[in-house]
Amino acid sequence: MGTNKWLQKTFLHVFLLIGVVISLAPFYWMVVGATNPSGDVLAFPPKLIPGNFLFENFKNLNDSIDILPAVLNSAAIAVIFVVVSLLVCSAAGYAFAKFKFKGNNLIFGSFLLAMMIPYQATIIPLFQMFASLEWINAFQAVILPQVCYPFAIFLIRQNMKGIPDSLLEAARIDGAGELFIFFKIVLPTMRPALAAVGIFLFTHQWNNFMWPLIVMTTQEHYTLPVALSTLAGLNSIDYGQLMLGTAISVLPVMAVFLILQKHFVSGILGGSIKE
Repeated sequence: MGTNKWLQKTFLHVFLLIGVVISLAPFYWMVVGATNPSGDVLAFPPKLIPGNFLFENFKNLNDSIDILPAVLNSAAIAVIFVVVSLLVCSAAGYAFAKFKFKGNNLIFGSFLLAMMIPYQATIIPLFQMFASLEWINAFQAVILPQVCYPFAIFLIRQNMKGIPDSLLEAARIDGAGELFIFFKIVLPTMRPALAAVGIFLFTHQWNNFMWPLIVMTTQEHYTLPVALSTLAGLNSIDYGQLMLGTAISVLPVMAVFLILQKHFVSGILGGSIKE
């Protein structure tokens, strides 16, 4: 019995190790490609050792797309989007979870149905709307369309159902207003869920490509994914620059996840807790 358990544990660890290697291999190849000239990235046999071409690739990348403004544009849009979206989605989730009103389930169901509408189907009316507002090449044109994000509302609502109604009723009896209850009682207890939703929203907006490509028409307003797409020329592609730009685009997402990872699992699982 002990031998079988040891074999099972060994097999499990080997299986997980193979999965980790397979998962990390593309990232390692990206880092290696970022430190080698373009001709060496697709060489056969492939080079698996980092080179010494990193600074040349960075210089060429900066000359090609002016990387710093693109990073700052993406960072500003993503941070503002996360803050505004968390506030809006938290308020909506709180209303759906803790207030009983006519049509509650119907309205919430419409939010869930909105998740099934292809994003591409909304692009033309969105563009016409923002063009009429003269918001083309404006940050708000990228931020506002998805501020009320259905999945975020769903996840926050499920987590808020775990907050005892008796706690909120006790606060109301003590004379607390709804805004005080929301900001001072509800949101502090929702930190793990807000962290999990924040990671999702930040990743979504940071990697957003199609809509910024349409609504941002000048290079100084490009976000990082849009700027990186211009590196793929009609005749040639500098893979060293492309790998370095991709590595730079991955770093903020990894940093946000590492900072908030201790809240992520508990935030995702919070909706399974019953009062």
